[in-house]
Amino acid sequence: MEFPEDSRIIVIMKEERPEPRSGTLYIVSTPIGNMDDITLRAIRILRDVDLIAAEDTRTTGNLLRHHGIDTATISFFARNEQRRIPQLLERLQAGSSLAVVSDAGTPGISDPAAQLIAAVIEAGLEVIPVPGASAALAALVASGLRMDRFHFEGFLPIKKRRRTRIEALVRETRTVILYESVHRLLKTLRELQAAMGERRISVSREITKKFEETVRGSIEEVIIHFETHPPKGEFVLVIEGKENGPEG
Repeated sequence: MEFPEDSRIIVIMKEERPEPRSGTLYIVSTPIGNMDDITLRAIRILRDVDLIAAEDTRTTGNLLRHHGIDTATISFFARNEQRRIPQLLERLQAGSSLAVVSDAGTPGISDPAAQLIAAVIEAGLEVIPVPGASAALAALVASGLRMDRFHFEGFLPIKKRRRTRIEALVRETRTVILYESVHRLLKTLRELQAAMGERRISVSREITKKFEETVRGSIEEVIIHFETHPPKGEFVLVIEGKENGPEG
């Protein structure tokens, strides 16, 4: 397409809207251990919003004090979410800006923030993510297993549907990511071994913390490690998919 010689192309850049915006919920990712693993934008949002909805106000309080933030917090966790969601929606509809944070990592991943996010969207209000730390992705990239296609399972059911979920994972061709607690780690590893055989696995614990550790090998080798080194902390399991191999 040709333009006349005397014509001018004028590009008007849309002025960036300042943050935080009124009536907006910010999904703010926080550190998974090391308190310095937080973005500059996340610090600014947490400092400037009207209210922070926190899974545990004590845990979040430590983070806020570390970064010199004095924003008010309100508890928002699994046992009070049904009562709290209408209150938070009312604040947003009145024009307040809110941030939601979990104890660690990205809100909404295996925590009650997912219910709040869905309710805010359903109400026609704005939801903006503020990306940051994620234990699942940190463990995946440290695993040495394929990263181009993966399946995030989160926590397995404790009782009901547990066997069904494990059987489904046996057929999964993508790399599988699981969360597990210290109390069920060996039980889960043995169940995975019985169902999957000797697939490669990477188990990360205490990511970014003082006693960070990643154990890689067959499921049997990892079981032996944690039988001789009693597990401590929170764990992310990254499991080779069915008929999967090294990336590339």
